[in-house]
Order: sequence, then C-alpha cells, then structure tokens
Amino acid sequence: MELKAFMRTEGDINLSSERRNWQADNLSEDTMEVLDEDSRYFVHQSMSTPCLNVIVNAEGIYLEDMDGRKYMDFHGNGVHQVGYKNRYVIDAVKNQLDEMPFLPRRFTNPVAIKLAKKLAELAPGDLNKVLFTPGGTSAIGMALKLARKATGKFKTISTWDSFHGAGLDAISVGGEGAFRNGMGPLLPGTEHMMPYNSYRCFMGDCGSCGLKCLAYLEYMLEREGDVGAIVMEPIRSTDVQIPPKAYFKRLRELCDKYGVLLIFDEIPTAFGRTGTMFVHEHYDIVPDIVAIGKGFGGGVFPIAGIIVREGLDVAQDISLGHYTHEKSSVGCAAALATIEYIEQNGLLEHASRMEKVFEHHLSKMMAKHAFVGDVRVKGMLAAIELVRDRTTKEKASEEAEKVMYRCMERGLSFKVASGNVLTLVPPLVTTEEQLVSALNIVDEAIQFACHTNNITPN
Repeated sequence: MELKAFMRTEGDINLSSERRNWQADNLSEDTMEVLDEDSRYFVHQSMSTPCLNVIVNAEGIYLEDMDGRKYMDFHGNGVHQVGYKNRYVIDAVKNQLDEMPFLPRRFTNPVAIKLAKKLAELAPGDLNKVLFTPGGTSAIGMALKLARKATGKFKTISTWDSFHGAGLDAISVGGEGAFRNGMGPLLPGTEHMMPYNSYRCFMGDCGSCGLKCLAYLEYMLEREGDVGAIVMEPIRSTDVQIPPKAYFKRLRELCDKYGVLLIFDEIPTAFGRTGTMFVHEHYDIVPDIVAIGKGFGGGVFPIAGIIVREGLDVAQDISLGHYTHEKSSVGCAAALATIEYIEQNGLLEHASRMEKVFEHHLSKMMAKHAFVGDVRVKGMLAAIELVRDRTTKEKASEEAEKVMYRCMERGLSFKVASGNVLTLVPPLVTTEEQLVSALNIVDEAIQFACHTNNITPN
C-alpha cells in the first residue's frame, strides 16, 4: 500500500519498510508467528494491526516482549502515569471486585461518589460536577452534547491536527487525516482553525505576532453563528505544543464575549503529566468542561469522564451518556487509587523536577545536533523536532523513524508524531537515573540516524 502523507501524522507507520526491517532483524520466528496470527484475526487499521511486537509483561516503566527484551516505555498511550502493574491501584481494584464488581444503571455506589467529590475538590473554580464513561471518545461526545444543550447552539470550532478520539463525533472535531480522511460527511457544524504551533506558525514568529491566530478565531466567531463550544487540548500531547498563558487568557475572553463554552481535552495529559493535576492550572483560567481519561484508570481499568461547571448541570431531561459502565465501581476504585498514589508519592513535584532534567539534556542535544530544530518540554512531556534544515524547517521524517527503531533496539520505546517529532512521555515514576539513561539512548540514536543517512543540516 502506498504511504500517504497524512499516515505519518500520528504514531508509527505499521506499513513501512523500516518497520519490516526492524522486525526481521530483532524478532524471533516464534514472535513473528504470533504476529501473523494476530494479523489474521484482527481488522487491519492504521497504526494498529499489523502490530509491531508481542508484549507479555508490563511492570513499572518497562514493557517485556515475547523474546525477553525489556523496553523503557516512554509512550504508554498516556495511561501509565503511576507505572504499569501499580500494586496500590491493583489492590484497590481487587478489593472492589470482591466487594461489588458491577453496578446496574439507576443506582450509585460510595466509591463513585467519593471519586466525584475528590475531583470537585481538585479542580479549580466551580468545576464541581462530573459524569463518567468507559472511554475518552465518549467523554468528548458527552461534552459536545452538553454544550449543545446548555447553549442551544450546535457548531464547534476546534483545530486542525488535533486528536479528540476515534468515534465519528470525535473525529469530526478532531483534525488528523489518519482518522477522518475518506470518511465522507462528518458531524455538521464542526469548523476548524489553525492550531497553535510555536515552531511552525502560519502567521510567522509566535513571539511577536500578537496572537494573530486568535485574531482569526475572533474573525470566525463574528461571522459564524451558532458556535456553542471551542474544543482544544491545552497542551497538545502528540507534538507537545505549549501555548503561552496570554493565549489562553485571550481565548477565555473570546469565549465569554461570544457566549461560547470552552472545552479542554485533557484526556492524555491530566493527572500529573505536566506537573499539575490538571493542565489548565498552568494558565490561571477555568474552562467550562474538562474531558479526562487514559491515565485516570491507573493503567489498569478503562475509565474517563467530564468535569463541568455547576451552572452547566442543565440536561436532566436527556441522557448525555447513560453508558452501561457509567458509574463503574471497579473503574472508580482504580481512578481514586491513582489520584491517591500520585498525591501520596509526590509525583506532581517529581514531574516538575524532571522537567529541569529534560530541559538540560535536550538543550545539549540541540546544541550538538544541527538537525534538532526545536525542543519543547512541560513536566514529563517532551518533544524533539527533527529537521533537515533549520532555516527551511524541512521535516526529517525518515530519520525520525530510524531514530525510533534504533531506540527500540537499545531498549527505549516512544512515539513519533507529525512525522518528525520524537514525543517522550515517561511514567511519572521514572527516576532521574532512568530518564537520563533514556535521553542518552535518544542522543546516540540521533547521531546514528544522521551518520547513516549522510545528512549535513544547515
């Protein structure tokens, strides 16, 4: 199959020759037989089946494959803040399974209420109401439905290149071609604007443009009626775009001026990833709805949800979610234990300290390697953008893929986003020693990819 440009925008490419070569050089015949069987029974899709490898254990920061290799997992699909096989979370789940494994709809349970109360205490301002669901995509769906109900307006504005889930409603507000291209008509009224990008802004230099991207947003709001919500990741988890505080201050002002709800998708980034429990705490604003998920369940149980302002509790006559596992007693136990573990072990403070470690080593990489065009860090979320030319900013996509597989050979797994961005998302339990070891692997792999391709960037 021909590799199209949009197939490189999210994750690794499961149809590339680079992947096939890595598998041939590193995987045993037994592993390849299992991968073939997986491929036989699962529906094929971009970034998934056919799969890369067979994992038989996950513990702490490590994945272990069928051939006995261990990999530091700096990807984790955003679920592994407290590490894999976290005993505190697992024990809470086991206890809840013994006590009450399932709760039918219409009823509540003490652990669900305790979790809801905890979230209300943690979230700033009047973000005091919650609703749970089994997955992040359905959390986005509930947020969109609530926005329509509360405002009476059906349109949304979100950004190109964003990811908000894989459901039809979520890909409608999302902006990645790997999910929406070729799907035909999507949800009506889902308008898009340019994303914030400190390195590749369409408007020029982000440091001196006066937030022209938001001036364009206001232009849209003045002309586009029936906009009920703006949907945005406060920090993009794929290529790690980190807008300044002024961006969100102005965004909040525009939402208030035009009667638009501000929905923050923190599904991959909440619960300590950036050094705070919620990402929007960095910006001193209160969104109207926050979507949460992924790491919420401690890497053990799928649970997601929305946290909303009290004044938005206006949907009693319709069902926003009403999912079978909406108030899952087991899921709520896992989520509550995850939050407790983060608090009791000082993981927020640890993430803030590790940000300095990231900054130190990535700045050294940028000085050393001319084709490291940019580095971006917030807490334990980091990006290294590879380019072939720092002036033109031509993406070094092939080299980025080579770097990823070189790192896999040396025991480090991570994600490549936007084709050329090495995205490092370590568990919050990663020690400084482990982090430095991983960054040294990346450093060597960048050098290797440059040497083998005879690149001399400008």
